[in-house]
Amino acid sequence: MPLSHARRNSLITGVTTLVVASAATAALAIPQSGSTAVAAVPVAAVSVDGKPVTAQGQADSAAAAQAAEAQAAQAQAAQAQADAAAAAQAQAQAEAKAQADAKAQADAQAAASRSQQRQDLNTAPVLSGSPQQIAAQVVPAGQLQCFSNIVFRESSWNPLAVNASSGAYGLVQALPGSKMASAGSDWRTNPATQIKWGLDYMNSRYGSPCAAWSFWQAHHWY
Repeated sequence: MPLSHARRNSLITGVTTLVVASAATAALAIPQSGSTAVAAVPVAAVSVDGKPVTAQGQADSAAAAQAAEAQAAQAQAAQAQADAAAAAQAQAQAEAKAQADAKAQADAQAAASRSQQRQDLNTAPVLSGSPQQIAAQVVPAGQLQCFSNIVFRESSWNPLAVNASSGAYGLVQALPGSKMASAGSDWRTNPATQIKWGLDYMNSRYGSPCAAWSFWQAHHWY
């Protein structure tokens, strides 16, 4: 039975609509010439303790880890500096102790030397002659001129010389004169006793008659 004109037009319209819809669908699926189709990529989520972590959360965690590492590095550097300072302090203390020990040993040796000199003076034979001659027998040769310079300026080699102002007495002007009793009970009149005491005094206080003479030149007393 032949189709009516209206029925045929309705079929043509339906087919045309189906073709257009299919073409539109194909156009959406296939990239057109001259353009680039970018498909959205879903962001993967990482689960921590059963909870999803976003990309921002991962970035925050990485930043926190870097900050922790930086703090740890700073702490290690500070500890290294503290250790270096402690080592330097320990070294300085060790050096100071070594110097103190060396000085104590030198002082002990000097004291022993002075003690030996006193013993030698006390056990020396009886001396005679002028005060200058006695001094030459008692005072070491290298120190004799310095010793003589002091005695000459203090007493002009007079064992009975008295300083009217201070009361200093004898060849070396001991003050008070009774100090010389440690060298002998005859300190008032015996030049040898006065010289022995004067030499011991110069050695004990200054280290030697020449050191005492250097002080005397600067101060005009010793």
